[in-house]
Amino acid sequence: MLKILITCAVKEEFFEIKWPDTEVYYVLTGIGKAKAAYRVAEAINHVQPDLVVNAGTAGTIVHQVGDIFVCRTFVDRDMAKLKDFGLESEISTTSLLLDKGLCKEWGREGVCNTGDSFLTEESTIQGDVVDMEAYAQAFVCRDKEVPFIAVKYVTDIVGKNSVAHWEDKLKDARTALSHFFSVLYDKI
Repeated sequence: MLKILITCAVKEEFFEIKWPDTEVYYVLTGIGKAKAAYRVAEAINHVQPDLVVNAGTAGTIVHQVGDIFVCRTFVDRDMAKLKDFGLESEISTTSLLLDKGLCKEWGREGVCNTGDSFLTEESTIQGDVVDMEAYAQAFVCRDKEVPFIAVKYVTDIVGKNSVAHWEDKLKDARTALSHFFSVLYDKI
């Protein structure tokens, strides 16, 4: 039986996944990289999952509200400012997913840009979606050799009243992500 750990930042993003022959565990990480890293590490130690899936909301600069992206590449926008000093700021989780034969055909690929600030103004960033937790989770999972993937529903366009749009779109995000995962089982 496959054990999957589903992570969401806040309870408003939570929805249930029911897949046959699968044990699904959930953890609310809280907002921000430090909380997410700590709570995912604790959950991995407790559950020992075969896969960690971050399912949640994100903003974007170049795409549309309602788009869903499957992310295997993660950028830490805070650390990217220091990459000239040789510090890591990008992680790909693709190889471990492929090694385990997981999540091969999950949909529209994207890059998730993570930082400890809620972006409210348009800026030049690398990635399709922005959040505040996924990079930290990818880092922990890589360190613990657990496959990781993030599925992000775009709730807001950065620089266009992002906070209000995020709050208004949470129900839509839960509904769309629930549907996405309900039709995905055959492709795990």
